[in-house]
Amino acid sequence: MSRSGTRNQEPGTRNCELRTANCEEVLQPGRTISTGSLREPRAPRRHLPEPRTPRSANRAPGTGHRAPHSWRFGLSGPALLTALATSFACADTRASDVVTLRVWAMGREGEVVQELMPAFERANPGVRVEVQQVPWSAAHEKLLTAHVGDATPDITQLGNTWIPEFVALNALEPLGPYISRSTTVTRDDFFKGIWETNVIDDVVYGIPWYVDTRVIFYRTDILARAGYPKPPASWSTWLEAMRKIKAQAGPDRYAILLPTNEWPQPVVFAMQGGSTLLRDGGRYAAFRDPAFRRAFEFYVGLFREGLAPKVANTQISNVYDEFARGTFAMYITGPWNIGEFRRRLPDSLQGRWATAMLPGPAGDSSRVSLAGGASLALFSASKHKQEAWRLIEYLSEPAQQLRFFHLTGDLPARVSAWRDTSLANDPYARAFYEQLALVVPVPKVPEIEQIVIRITEAVEQAVREDATVDKALVALDRDVNGMLEKRRWMLARRTQE
Repeated sequence: MSRSGTRNQEPGTRNCELRTANCEEVLQPGRTISTGSLREPRAPRRHLPEPRTPRSANRAPGTGHRAPHSWRFGLSGPALLTALATSFACADTRASDVVTLRVWAMGREGEVVQELMPAFERANPGVRVEVQQVPWSAAHEKLLTAHVGDATPDITQLGNTWIPEFVALNALEPLGPYISRSTTVTRDDFFKGIWETNVIDDVVYGIPWYVDTRVIFYRTDILARAGYPKPPASWSTWLEAMRKIKAQAGPDRYAILLPTNEWPQPVVFAMQGGSTLLRDGGRYAAFRDPAFRRAFEFYVGLFREGLAPKVANTQISNVYDEFARGTFAMYITGPWNIGEFRRRLPDSLQGRWATAMLPGPAGDSSRVSLAGGASLALFSASKHKQEAWRLIEYLSEPAQQLRFFHLTGDLPARVSAWRDTSLANDPYARAFYEQLALVVPVPKVPEIEQIVIRITEAVEQAVREDATVDKALVALDRDVNGMLEKRRWMLARRTQE
């Protein structure tokens, strides 16, 4: 699903619209990409120098002269050439026995994961791992270009909303047989909703690597002054609280920040209300259905009542400063902001903010959020599938997920990893653990990221009153049905076959 203060598009939530390749180079083994530029591969490991031979060892017995080379090797003429040829052949054989796994990982994760590889290589002699760091902004197009050019790596990191697209291209290896034999990858130790993002038509194509979702970051002091020592759990109580906060705050201050150019919030509200977004197996839009309409009206109403400012995240110079000033009391965002809030908020505000699960329209069971994050997938074109699977298992181990969390701040996908005190005792992470038990995936269709962008546009039109709710939803249904036309044709053709 870019790491910025607002991070409106996460790994796994990028725009997956198919684009025409623009002559960008296909990544080659042994080269590393960082912020779009190439740099030479790391120098080979240096070995200790050979011990020097004593001078006397190179002299013929009983003489003060060096022995001829044939005497020193104990061989001469053809025998010497044969021995040398055999030696070089053995060296070539040993080199050919080394399996090189190519791994593509994105952004900061692509830089940090390299620190986990030496331990894997020590435990798997004969396997070498080459990690290529790919910027998120270029990752989708490079993956498509590599697939078309038969130049895919063995393993790739995929935002979990990208998986349906690459499955439709027949690019990914089904992992069911590997999982059934594994003692490391156990489905029950992953968050259920996160695992489901990797399942297409009952087949598993990815293993969750790290997870994210959305919760509320809030000012405890502002909510307490409004009479809410704990954040509300239902929409109705939440709405009452926001109205009280706004009444106390006055003009130019708000109860909540909901950037109008971010899609997760309105989509989460819709899923909380029971909307599936699409119907008939992802063939048609379902935005005029009562469940989506109710959530859409609730969301738009927060702006029309003045509880949320009508601004995009690009219109906010510094979200942390505004949170500290009390410009807004609540903010729906993801786990990367735990570290940012700790670093960027002033000392005087530490201890006066917290995190909480999202409220829902109908109590605890409806308090769902988005199943986000990234997975590890095995390309079907890999020539080293068994070795690649061992690496996926290794990166899935709770110990490695914990180490990765400490290096990046990315939350572990393994439930057992959360027993570590660094997570179990973190008051800000606790809300994410609770929320991850109630996450659901967006519809698993290749067009989903185009669809959620169109949802954002419809919401913004209604928020800014450029369209009524009715007109916005009619247009949204029409446009998304157009996006799904090819999918309907393909599914109909598959049924006929």
